[in-house]
Amino acid sequence: MTPMMHLWLLPLLLSIAFGKDLEEKKGPFENTQLDVAEGTPVPYAMHQFQVTHPGVNNFRLSGEGKEDIRISHDGWLYLEKPLDWSQDDHYMIMVEALADEEVVDGPVYVTINVVDVNNNAPYFNQSTYTAVVRENSPTGTPFAQVFAFDRDDPETPNAHLSYSLVSQIPNNHQVPLFQVDPHTGEISTTEEGEKMLKAREGIHYGKGEDRSIDALRTKFDDFCPVQNIPYEENPFFTCVEKAELRRRNVDPLEDPDFTLSVRVQDLGGASETALSGNAIMHIVVQQNLWVNPGPITIKEHLKESYPKVIAKVQSNEPNAIYTLVQKERELKFPFQITEDGEIHLTEELDREDKDMYILVVFAVDENEQQADPPMEIQVLVEDVNDNAPVCENMETEFEVQEDEPEGSLIGLLLAHDDDQAGTLNSYLTYTILSQIPATSPNAFSIDAASGRIQALRPLQRKNHHVYNLNVRVNDPAYSTECKVIVKVIDVNNETPQFEKTNYGTQSLSEDIPVGHTVLSIKATDADDPDSGSSLIEFHITAGDDEGVFSVQTDGHGVGHVVVSKPLDFESSATYNLQIDARNTEPLMNGLEYGDESTTSITVSLTDVDEAPEFSQDILDVTVPENTTKGSVLLTVEAKDPEGKEIRFTLDGDSQGWLEIDAATGEIKTKGKLDRETLESFEVTVTAFEKENPEKSSERVVSVRLLDVNDNFPKLTEKQAFICVKNAKPVIIKAEDTDSAPFSQPFTFAFAHGKKSPNWALKSIDGSSAALTLRKSPSEDKTFVIPISIKDSAGLGVTQSFEVRVCNCTELGYCYMAPVERNLGYGMGPTIGILAGVLGFCLIVFVIVIKRINKGNKKRNVNEDEEEKNPIN
Repeated sequence: MTPMMHLWLLPLLLSIAFGKDLEEKKGPFENTQLDVAEGTPVPYAMHQFQVTHPGVNNFRLSGEGKEDIRISHDGWLYLEKPLDWSQDDHYMIMVEALADEEVVDGPVYVTINVVDVNNNAPYFNQSTYTAVVRENSPTGTPFAQVFAFDRDDPETPNAHLSYSLVSQIPNNHQVPLFQVDPHTGEISTTEEGEKMLKAREGIHYGKGEDRSIDALRTKFDDFCPVQNIPYEENPFFTCVEKAELRRRNVDPLEDPDFTLSVRVQDLGGASETALSGNAIMHIVVQQNLWVNPGPITIKEHLKESYPKVIAKVQSNEPNAIYTLVQKERELKFPFQITEDGEIHLTEELDREDKDMYILVVFAVDENEQQADPPMEIQVLVEDVNDNAPVCENMETEFEVQEDEPEGSLIGLLLAHDDDQAGTLNSYLTYTILSQIPATSPNAFSIDAASGRIQALRPLQRKNHHVYNLNVRVNDPAYSTECKVIVKVIDVNNETPQFEKTNYGTQSLSEDIPVGHTVLSIKATDADDPDSGSSLIEFHITAGDDEGVFSVQTDGHGVGHVVVSKPLDFESSATYNLQIDARNTEPLMNGLEYGDESTTSITVSLTDVDEAPEFSQDILDVTVPENTTKGSVLLTVEAKDPEGKEIRFTLDGDSQGWLEIDAATGEIKTKGKLDRETLESFEVTVTAFEKENPEKSSERVVSVRLLDVNDNFPKLTEKQAFICVKNAKPVIIKAEDTDSAPFSQPFTFAFAHGKKSPNWALKSIDGSSAALTLRKSPSEDKTFVIPISIKDSAGLGVTQSFEVRVCNCTELGYCYMAPVERNLGYGMGPTIGILAGVLGFCLIVFVIVIKRINKGNKKRNVNEDEEEKNPIN
């Protein structure tokens, strides 16, 4: 079959292969984008162009991939070969519609995006890796890395790689010693590997020490005495020699300690269809000499010769150079390190100054490159008992009430020891050495472990007011003595007693001021006057729910009943007060307050004619400035305590805008309000008794007017001039007496929104605009320009602005040409001349009318004669 026949038969083949799906692939002849999966079986119909031109009988392709992509005579674009994303991820093809080889439509461009499918397995950059890891390598710190590639699209999951370990050989304990980062491929030890990895046994050498066979023989002799056997014939030496040489020259490929099988998978390793690759890693475990010797414990105040060796470190680099620093960077640092790694203590330590040091050791090679990671070593200072106990206070004072039962707590004696807490060096014991005054038996005991002091029997103040105790506090090596003072205080076994149980009736005028003393009361208490048991407080417990009265006292039995709030006869004419006397300390068990600790007082008020009272203390009103005349702004409420009739007056209205109803207190508007005249003002309302105007009260009413948009912006100046030779813009300014939001910013425009060929108008800020001359006139001329100015709410009118355009003088003013002065007439002669001219015109007008009428009469006579004498 020829290619031409193939093109003609293609539609039939495609319809058989794809059936109804072909209908969805048809489209107009225009630029198109198509997505095609790589490896799609061929032939594969991608798209059919439907051309409207009637003469189209063929198509022509050009551009990328035309060898793999073809088009049929009826517009079917199809694949002839499968596409490969790794070769090219897109193709750009130009399509032209032909009529007998002549282009009649197009070109149009087709972009074919090759969609990647997961048809490439990931692979490692090498099949075998080698690595070296030291003993005790920290968990998670990488010592090697594997790396893999995938030829699929890196922007898709097809190239999302995940690493994992398949096996570890040997694995005698069935414990994984290594792990791989699934994202980076980094190999590190597990927690078990950090602990369990061990290198092959070998000989240890110091810094700069010879590592030849002769040196090995010397070390062998140190461990194995000479047996008069040549080294070459000594099986023990030859075994050691072979092991040492093998350790020094170990080849990970030939003699690994561990072999790992590493796998890489695409699709993130999360799918059963993921493709994979494998690699092998051989690992040798090296001896790690860089081992932390800490924590190191050293006793404080150790009597030794200094410097003293306390530890030694050895780098894995034989010729490493060591340095030692203190992590805390403090001034005192009594440590140093030698060139072979010995750490020395240079002086005694004191745990109370510092209980721990952190030493940081650095090891670098001859090129000052880090040989091993920095090592932090803890040095702990061990406590010795070198501090005596210390009392918290020079004297510790406690108080206890008399008659407290046996075992009552007196107090806790506090002491401390600066030696290390939680050790025997700081363990304290307490003992009472003496008691003054002495009693038999003793009055107090102390807990040896805690210092808790208790009473051994009830104490009586009448026997002894004060006890002085001497307490010894011991640690295992030292002791100190603490002073304790115990004061016996009086128990509250007596209740207060009033001198009177009733103070009778007290009369008060209701206008008595707050703070006035009504009367003084007195009570006594038989308890010790120097104790809280004898202090007396007074409380009003009945007859004064509103707290009109209170009792002031100094605690020594005298109270003053005072007025705390204004009195009001109309609210309450009589108060029956009950007053209790109470101690500040609680009464002893079983004792209660009786009638002797309570008194009563009757307070009777006398009525006073009082001025009217307003119901509100603050009177504020806010109204719009366009409130209509007669509107009620506020009703002032007041009443007379005695119920008398009252009237109202209003003062202070300087604008005459308000009036008040004398009977009801209604404040109304009686004139037009104007915020621009006065934004806020105050008036005084007086309420007074109708029959007795002297009894009056005043309240200030604050009135604030709210702005309404009742003013439009106005030009501040309506004239200006422009010098032709220096035509600077004219600044137009406007103002509006309204406030925001009915004021600025203003909008400036020519009237009716028209543009001017001669002028330009541009806003500068919210209140001004620049008027610029575009075209200069041929002569001096005055222009009247209508300008519309509106406020921010859109209120405004068109206003005329007059601009004179002229030649200017050097001083910048318009030039006025000189003219001849004509003789002028006054007002009287001018009116007379005008009247004469009008009179002359009137006479001429009358004459003309008469002549016209005379001509009309003569014409009528001639017509009558012609009728009487007709021409034959």
